[in-house]
Amino acid sequence: MVFESYCELQEIIMKKRVLSGMRPTGRLHLGNYLGAAKGMLELQNNPEYETYFTVVDIHATTTPYDAKTLRQSARDVYIDYLSVGLDPEKSGITIQSDLADLITQLSFYFSSVESVARMQDLPTFKEKVRQHPHNVTMALLNYPLLMAADILIYKASLVPVGIDQEPHLEVAREVARRMNDRFGMDFPEPKRFSTKAEYVPSLLGEGKMSKTVEGSAIDLNDDLDTILKKLSKAPTDSGQGEVVPTTGGVANLFQFVELFQGSPKRAEYESQYTGNGVRYGDLKKELAQAIFEELRPIQEKRKELELDPEFVDRMILEGAEKSRIIAEGTVREVREKMGLR
Repeated sequence: MVFESYCELQEIIMKKRVLSGMRPTGRLHLGNYLGAAKGMLELQNNPEYETYFTVVDIHATTTPYDAKTLRQSARDVYIDYLSVGLDPEKSGITIQSDLADLITQLSFYFSSVESVARMQDLPTFKEKVRQHPHNVTMALLNYPLLMAADILIYKASLVPVGIDQEPHLEVAREVARRMNDRFGMDFPEPKRFSTKAEYVPSLLGEGKMSKTVEGSAIDLNDDLDTILKKLSKAPTDSGQGEVVPTTGGVANLFQFVELFQGSPKRAEYESQYTGNGVRYGDLKKELAQAIFEELRPIQEKRKELELDPEFVDRMILEGAEKSRIIAEGTVREVREKMGLR
C-alpha cells in the first residue's frame, strides 16, 4: 500500500476507510484479538475496505502512566499487530505519536467547534474523574477530540470499537458535522462497526476481558499450561440443570467453546448440561488446547519479529510515512478552510 501522492490516494476514496486503535496498556490479550484484530484481518483482506491501525500512545497520557515504559509498550503492541497478521503492505499501521504534530494539531482545531460543557457532560469523562480524582487534566477532558482527530484525519467512516465507545463516536460525528457546516469540509460521520466477537467476556464470569483486571484475560503469549490454569479458575456450577445459563461463568465458557471449537461443540455441551451433565475439567482441557492451537502461530511469528528489530523499526517508519501522506492532506485542507496560513 505505497502511495506516491495525496492525489493518488483520492483515486481510491470510494473504498470504505476503517480505523482501529489500541492503547499500549499492556500486551494484547484474547479479547483484543477476537474483538478487534481478527475482525480487522478480514477487513484488511477485503478489497472493499481501506484499513488503518494505530497504537494510540498519546491517549495513554490522558490518565496516569509510566513514562519510562510507554515507548516500549507501544512497540510491543505494534509487534503484536504484526504477529496476528496485520500487513503493512495492505494497511497503514502506525504508532500515534509518530504523527503527533498532525493529530494533536487537528484535535486543537476541533476544540474550536466543541464546548467545555459538552465534554464535561460525557459519562466517560465523569467515570474517569471518579477513577482518577487527582488527575483531572485538560488532556483527559479533550480525550474525545483526540479520538475524533485519530479517525477524521484519515476521513474514516467505520470504527470497530465496543459499545462503550459510542459516546466518543457521537462527539466525532458532531465535530464532523460542525466542521462540514462551518468550513465546508467533507468529513464523514463515523459509525461503530460491529465485529463477530466485539464483546469477549472475562474469565471471572462478569464483565468483559480486560488487561487491567487480574485473572480476567488470556494473553496472546500464554503457553498451554498457563491457559489451562487460567481456565481452571473460571467459575462454574454443578454442570447440570434444566436450562442452560445465559449469563455468568458457565455461559462465558460456552461462548469460548463456540469461538474456538465451533457451534456444534457448544451445542454438544449444552445438550450434556440439560442431560447427564458436563464435566468441566474435560471441557476446560479441550478448550485450552483449542485456544493454544490458534495462538501458537501468533507466538511463533512474534519470536521471529523479536529476532529482527531492524525490520520492526523499518515497518514503524514506513507506516508513519505512508499514513502521513493522508494526514498532511487532511490537516492542510482544514487549515485552508479555517482561514489559516
